[in-house]
Amino acid sequence: MALSLALATLAALMLVGINEVGFRQSHRALAEVRDAQSVRQTLHELLLNVVDAETGQRGYLLTGEAQYREPYDQAVRKVDGQLSTLRTFYAGRPTESAQLTQLATHVGRKMAEMDMSVRLRKDGKEDAWKFVITTDVGREEMDAIRTQANALIGRSDVALRSGQAQIAKSLRLARLGIALIAVIALIAFYLYLRQTHVLRSIGERQQEALQRERNALETEVQERTASLAELATHLQDVRENERGHLARELHDELGSLLTAAKLDVARLKSRLADAPDAAQRLQHLTELLNSGIALKRRIIEDLRPSSLANLGLVASLEILGREFADRSDIQVEWALEPVVLDEARQLTIYRMVQESLTNIGKYADATEATIVMKDYGTHVTVDVVDDGKGFDPQRLRPATHGLAGMRHRVEAAQGKLTVTSSPGKGTRVSIMLPVGARSKAGGRAAG
Repeated sequence: MALSLALATLAALMLVGINEVGFRQSHRALAEVRDAQSVRQTLHELLLNVVDAETGQRGYLLTGEAQYREPYDQAVRKVDGQLSTLRTFYAGRPTESAQLTQLATHVGRKMAEMDMSVRLRKDGKEDAWKFVITTDVGREEMDAIRTQANALIGRSDVALRSGQAQIAKSLRLARLGIALIAVIALIAFYLYLRQTHVLRSIGERQQEALQRERNALETEVQERTASLAELATHLQDVRENERGHLARELHDELGSLLTAAKLDVARLKSRLADAPDAAQRLQHLTELLNSGIALKRRIIEDLRPSSLANLGLVASLEILGREFADRSDIQVEWALEPVVLDEARQLTIYRMVQESLTNIGKYADATEATIVMKDYGTHVTVDVVDDGKGFDPQRLRPATHGLAGMRHRVEAAQGKLTVTSSPGKGTRVSIMLPVGARSKAGGRAAG
């Protein structure tokens, strides 16, 4: 790239230099040509005026009429001006100036000879002007004038040809320079294209390498994301299985113990009927056992809602909403259509509604909540809406309010979760689940 730039700069400098030299040489040559043409024209006009003066003189001498003298007088006036013009042109040229001095001398003698004959004719001296005419002085001066004028015209022709040759030389130099510059420019352009091609090839190879690295990173990210998603799904399934196992243990073991304790208390109470103080204590113990049994049932339902298997999804959601309303003093309404889903998707919907109601109770400051479930044949939608204070989803941390777990659970079931909220306008949590083959997560949960 640096070499092509240097060649382009050199070509530009050469172009400027050749153009400047050619301009100055052509300007001087044109000035010489113009001066030479002006000198030629002035010399021709001088000769013509001298001839016109001689013609007018002869006409006046022969006729004596004043009208024949007018061309003579006009020519005489012009001759002096033309000699002055020639002196200006030849200023600073010693050789031409010397020749011009000789020419001016002969012109002066010729004009004096003609002026003498005209004055003699005007004065009526016939013999005198005729004598002047018959001499060879005028002819000799005229021949000398022509000789000197032709010599100066010849020098002007030489100067004219020199200027023309200089112009032709400048044109040839310009053509040669332009051709050379064109060659340099083509070389610079070739080098530029070559370097550009090399840079493009290097850039393409770098892009290919970056693309390969990007693809490898994307593949690795996808693999790790899939592994993490599978691990999260597995952990979720393990948690549900552990919840089910713990619920069964609580139901079977703790339930049996509490029931047996309650029966023993009832027997003791019947035997100690005559002891009011003991009966009162036994009554209090019975109430504590009833509370423990109720707590055990609620914990079991939270761990693994038995109503799903026994009563179905609609009844389970109604029970969930009713119990939430009793605990939180928030009015809950529902509009639930019966749906046909596998156990895993039913549990997904139940957990989503459960988590949403928990968030409403903790953070929403709401007075009303609504649960809506609709069956569209190919998919089921569930909406949980509250009239609470809302929030800005864009500023929400990924794991806030358990939304990350809800989203993963729904997506593992091949569904979609959407959270719509704004400050002061409540919150809507919506999910859409397809009605189709059970997902892998669902299959493991059901097992």
